[in-house]
Amino acid sequence: MLKVLIADDEHNIRHILDFSLNAEGFDVVAVHNGEDAFRMAVSDAPDLIILDVMMPGQGGIETCRILKEDRRTADIPVILLTARSDRKDREEGMAAGADDYITKPFSPQKLVSTVQGILGSTSK
Repeated sequence: MLKVLIADDEHNIRHILDFSLNAEGFDVVAVHNGEDAFRMAVSDAPDLIILDVMMPGQGGIETCRILKEDRRTADIPVILLTARSDRKDREEGMAAGADDYITKPFSPQKLVSTVQGILGSTSK
C-alpha cells in the first residue's frame, strides 16, 4: 500500500484529503505543520507528500525546499496545495522542487488522479 503524507493546518482539508485518498487505497498520515511533515518524511519515508503552502511556522514552500535538499527525502514527490494562485507563487513553488502545484478550491478526484499519475499507478 502506498503511503501519502499530508501537511495542512486546516482540519477540514486534512479530512477531505484523508477520506479521498483512503477511498482509493492509499495509506494516509496527516500532520498540521511543516516541521512535523519533515520529521515524518524522514522517519516514515512516504511515497508522496502533499503540503499546504500557508501554514503557521514553516510553510509548504520552505518545507518542500528542505525536503528536496535532504538526501533522505529528496526523491519523495511533493504536491503543493494552496489558495495562492498567482503565477509568481506557482513559479516559487516549482523552483523549491515541487512536482505539482494545485490551487484551492480543488477537486478531490483531480487531486487523487494527480497523486496516481505522479506515483505511476493506482494503489489498489
